[in-house]
Amino acid sequence: MQTCRATRVGVRESVAIFLTTVGFASRQRTTCERFQHSLETVSRHVKKVAKALCKLAPELIKPPDMYACSTKIMNDPLLYPYFKDCVGAIDGTLISAWAPANNQASFRSRKGELHQNVLAVCDFNLMFTFILAGWEGSANDARVLTDALRRDGNFPWPPEGTKLVLQFSGFLALYRQHRYHINAWRGAMFDPRDREELFNKRHSRLRNAIERAFGVLKGRFPILKGPMPRYSIRRQVNIVIACCVLHNWLRANYQDDEYFRRAERGEFDPDEAADDARQIPQQSQQDIVAQSEFRDMLAASMWARRR
Repeated sequence: MQTCRATRVGVRESVAIFLTTVGFASRQRTTCERFQHSLETVSRHVKKVAKALCKLAPELIKPPDMYACSTKIMNDPLLYPYFKDCVGAIDGTLISAWAPANNQASFRSRKGELHQNVLAVCDFNLMFTFILAGWEGSANDARVLTDALRRDGNFPWPPEGTKLVLQFSGFLALYRQHRYHINAWRGAMFDPRDREELFNKRHSRLRNAIERAFGVLKGRFPILKGPMPRYSIRRQVNIVIACCVLHNWLRANYQDDEYFRRAERGEFDPDEAADDARQIPQQSQQDIVAQSEFRDMLAASMWARRR
């Protein structure tokens, strides 16, 4: 490798170093060679840019208008008016992580690799509206969601009368023990056989927004799929949030972006293995009954109009 030049790094070059690191999944030494800076310089500027982007998070990762019906729902006769009160989709995803040897067991996910478990909420325009990063890969979704709900003032609770697409009080659930995943509905022979399957099919169509948002995020920033550099956990969390900030900024300013076009074409399918392993916090009996009645009402209405 050539000798790194000892010059100050400008703002543009600092940003370029960060984007190269997160956008090409290149090892830091490769970035060093490209920009002719030392490993310490590259690492320091990745840290600075990530922290700067995290400061923008409150401005770019924020709850949507909870009382406005999404145009994605309003313009889709299969979803409207049944899901007119849904304000977003929520799910967890595994992001590549690095941990020291004495802490790797807690970050080792069910896939056997080092991950952090990230919980996210997005609207139906694929904009992230909430991010909770930093949980160990071994933690299940129920534990992460419970933590998010208990954090005072942080979680974007849907107001009374609106829903998030998942299962919990204030969340809209699928029917268990019935077909659900999008791939299960491909082809005319797989039409829904009853009202529960019809509801699940349309619920899946709507909740797929969060899967597509994750697909765009990981496709654009390969560092999230690995390998993650040997950063501290706090720095790894900052990188996740910084990437989500850039994701939202690009969505807001470049509607014709290639990654979002691919998402609209359905190129980012759900991770069915993750769906099968999903768990949720325990609910009160009152919440379970209310949720079941509301869901049954929607399913019956869909089935009656379809027939």
